[in-house]
Amino acid sequence: MRLGSIKENLKIEQRIAVTPEIIRKYKSLDLSIILPKGYGEHLGVSDQEFIKEGAEILDDDNKVLSEADVVLQMNLIAEENFEKLKNEQILIGVLNPYSNKEKLKKLLDKKINCFSLELLPRITRAQSMDILSSQANLAGYKAVVDSFAYYQKAIPMMMTAAGTIPAAKVLIVGAGVAGLQAIATAKRMGAIVYATDVRLASKEQVESLGGKFLVVEGSENLETEGGYAKEASEEFKQKQENLIKETLKKIDIVICTALIPGKKAPLIIKKDMIEVMQSGSVIYDLAASQGGNSELTKVNEIIDYNGIKILGDSNILNKLPNSASNLYAKNMFNFVSNLYDKENKKININLEDEIIEKTQIK
Repeated sequence: MRLGSIKENLKIEQRIAVTPEIIRKYKSLDLSIILPKGYGEHLGVSDQEFIKEGAEILDDDNKVLSEADVVLQMNLIAEENFEKLKNEQILIGVLNPYSNKEKLKKLLDKKINCFSLELLPRITRAQSMDILSSQANLAGYKAVVDSFAYYQKAIPMMMTAAGTIPAAKVLIVGAGVAGLQAIATAKRMGAIVYATDVRLASKEQVESLGGKFLVVEGSENLETEGGYAKEASEEFKQKQENLIKETLKKIDIVICTALIPGKKAPLIIKKDMIEVMQSGSVIYDLAASQGGNSELTKVNEIIDYNGIKILGDSNILNKLPNSASNLYAKNMFNFVSNLYDKENKKININLEDEIIEKTQIK
């Protein structure tokens, strides 16, 4: 059985789904890897490195798509490549079914078996495949590092003979995987960290990392069975808004990470709230590509509003593509390994397996 992967559109995606290190794991399952020439060149990975680990390098993307039994990608392949896929082929990646509904219907009509990894259930057995966690972890770290670079003051408290520099105050909006990593990173660098989330269960996690959790008066636990945040009531949103607005008066850096799967990002930091912040402050909005948690966020732009910088990268992981690819490739291997019947050496789409059933696009 042959597994293939082609290059993404490098203008929007630098990550790859197959790394040299992971090829030997596929080979241990008697699975072959085929890749196009120059697959990892943009990451400084030569074709020779893939060949050394046992991959076969083909002339171009077309050959890979037409010869692979399973196609492993980061994102949904371009529509012009659909015709190169064959019936009963398997496509695995972050296919974003909420915004790619029409494109995926074309693939389903062509009898392509599509699996979208962001739909993985939050169960223990799926943790090693959880791409949302592995990628969000890096995103939370990088957002802190980048925002600190734009903040033109020292981060930790420094006591000198000339006087004391106070520690920077950081607010993390959303305490999921990205938010918790952001808290840990900011604390390690000496900042005073506050955090807010609609899930009360986050309070203990935030405090265990040294953050101060902002509790909305009379709040309820807004958490789905899958462990994600769910839509808050208007009353809760108003109370949260008042609490955050008051807090922002003393905050230097805000990291926004709040997302609801399959929906527009919740608007949390409104324009009038930004106006109470001090000039020189920084807002890094990780939710930019889904509409943003900040009202003034613009995708892939740095906005300067009254001296406050607002950053909104559409894909912050393009700044850490090697690390992100390594983790993603391992997640992908673990998913394929679960899908693969090792005894009969074939893919087994067993819909009684919750992982397979939840991730298959129907």
